[in-house]
Parts: sequence; C-alpha cells; structure tokens
Amino acid sequence: MSDSNLMVSFVQAELSKLADPAKAVPMAAYMKTDMPFYGVPKPGRVLIGREVKAKFPPVDAEDYRRKVLDLWGLPHREEKYLAIGYAWTFPRHVVFPQVDMFERMIVEGSWWDFVDELASPIVGKIVLEDRLLMRPVLEKWVDGPDMWLRRTAILCQNRHKEQTDQDMLFDFCLRRSDEKEFFIRKAIGWALREYARTRPDEVRRFLAEHGDRLSGLSRREAVKHL
Repeated sequence: MSDSNLMVSFVQAELSKLADPAKAVPMAAYMKTDMPFYGVPKPGRVLIGREVKAKFPPVDAEDYRRKVLDLWGLPHREEKYLAIGYAWTFPRHVVFPQVDMFERMIVEGSWWDFVDELASPIVGKIVLEDRLLMRPVLEKWVDGPDMWLRRTAILCQNRHKEQTDQDMLFDFCLRRSDEKEFFIRKAIGWALREYARTRPDEVRRFLAEHGDRLSGLSRREAVKHL
C-alpha cells in the first residue's frame, strides 16, 4: 500500500473513532450542505491533522500534490478540511506550480468554508511570493464565470498588510462592485476592512471617491474599524 493510501486509511480510521452522528446533522445544516459529516468538530480535526503531518510528510512536490488530492477526493467534509490543512501545513510546497490544484479545489469546494481557507492562507502566500506570475491568474479569476474564484481574487491579500498591492485590491473591488452576489459584496467589504487596519487613510479616500459604487453591505463591512 502506498504512503498516500496509508494516510487516507489513517485519516478515515481516526475520524471514524471520533464520529458523532448527533453532531453531524447540525454541522451539515449549519453549512447548508448535503455533503456528509462524521460529526468531528475542529479540535478533533486539529489533533488528527498534527498526526498526519508527523506520520505522512510529502517526500517531494508530486507526493504533496497526490496526498492533498487523495484527501480532497474523499466524500466527507472533515476529510476535505484535512486536505486543506495538509496543504498549508507544508508551506514550501505552496508555490505557483500548484496553483492549478488550488484552483480546482476552490471550484469544486464552492462554499465559503473551503474557499476562505484557500484564499488568504494559500493563494495569498503564492501571490506574495510570485506576484508577476499570479497577476494574470488573478485577472482571469476576478473577471471569470466562477463566483468563488472571483471571491478568492478579492480576498487573497487579506493577510498582506503593508505588502498589499493597493492598486490591484482597489481595482478588483471596483470591477466587482456591481455584483448582486452576497459573497462577492461581503468579500469586497472584508478585503477593504482588513486593509484599513494597515492603511486606514487610503481606504477612507477610496470610499470617499468610490463608495457610491459599492453596495451598502460592502461599505458597512469596510468601515467597521474606521
């Protein structure tokens, strides 16, 4: 049995040990999903993730990719959470050549609990380290048909603080300012709110000049810390 298969078997066995059907139903209801849950809350998943990291580290980029996707391909939501956790646990492999895998996970995940854990921690890291290569990717995403990729393009700089590409952030917010989608409107406000922690005057100026183009939700989110 391959190391990846051993890892999958280990994850499924550990989640089964902690499974609580009484918690699985409300967890699925909260996430508004038909995807099955074991009923294992985050603290239990964190412990499993630590063991997976220690027992099954990737030997190279190919092995990393295989293990992330093998976990991601499992049917339960907790298994997919662990796939994302495994991905950012090994930051040396969170690099531009893996972007297509993360794009796939965003499109297939198609909900905020998956996408937001991929947007800032993972895509954001790659953007920070490889701006020239990532800019065309983000340009494609922000104007593309997939709403979750558009959200990712807006949110990916949330942890960048002083290293935020301000022009790109403001440009992306304006490009998507006419959207009716709640998750895009929320993302615009969230991204501006996070940047306002670092550059409040720049966000104030942006809102003064362009606030009338943003939805009320985006504006309310943006000014929470101003």
